[in-house]
Amino acid sequence: MNLSIITQSFPIDSESYSEIKALCESALLVDNYNYSSVLSLQESSRFDVKGFYVLAYDDETDELVGVASAVDQMGLNTYEWAILVSPMYRDIGLDEAILKVIGDGLHQRGAEGELALVIENDTSRRQFVEKYGYSYSFSEATLEAAPQAIESVEEIHIRPYLEATDQEALIEIFSNAFGDIREESLELIHYNTRSEGRILWVAELLGEIVGTVTTSEEGNAQMISALAVHPDKQGLGIGTALLKWVKDFAKRNGSTNVMLDVEVENERALTVYEKAGFKKSMQVDYFVYTGE
Repeated sequence: MNLSIITQSFPIDSESYSEIKALCESALLVDNYNYSSVLSLQESSRFDVKGFYVLAYDDETDELVGVASAVDQMGLNTYEWAILVSPMYRDIGLDEAILKVIGDGLHQRGAEGELALVIENDTSRRQFVEKYGYSYSFSEATLEAAPQAIESVEEIHIRPYLEATDQEALIEIFSNAFGDIREESLELIHYNTRSEGRILWVAELLGEIVGTVTTSEEGNAQMISALAVHPDKQGLGIGTALLKWVKDFAKRNGSTNVMLDVEVENERALTVYEKAGFKKSMQVDYFVYTGE
């Protein structure tokens, strides 16, 4: 058997996209895992996302039999990577060959950090990353809800972010919600206002900015991120109002579903999301390289 491995930076061409999508769909039938999400397939055609794919082909059949993605999701030079090998090619050491090429690609790009992504209950992949020096760090659950028209809450007004008037209020909210320093909050605001398809929203209560959320288009879905409420205004239903508003926004824009990621240890946030009608559809475990 002759195999060849190549790399392709984002954005990838349409043929490679179709090949990766087909491999994800065939593996889904065997494993019942949604690999297209952890392989960042939706982001792969964008010019504003830093990342690359490792593609492994069987030269005899000219078939894609293995793929890995490495993506700098936040533009901070920390890459998240995941590997998928076709079920028929999992016992020939292809994972190790792909991992070596990932490492070379990260080195060439001067990556300052990396995280390996493993779908929950994929014990073989977990054993693989642990074997090569990665240790469990945290888990994120993907929650989904259907778009739904709602009646607006009169006291809470939600609108797009305005840099001239809203920046300092959001820095304070992000600092309290995420523990970010000022520079980190500014980077998050910049990312959520300058990246294609992302919209940063603010919630006002009686004219005061009390919360925020960011939406982004991923295929036919609206993705929620950076949901935060000022600590002095928690318990007033602002977070729930923001989530329900996004569901309404998705309905008006013809989206098929609304999705968000949350760390599974964040029980308070999970309670808010479940109250707004979101249910867990997937969990991804993150492993950081320690070399041990």
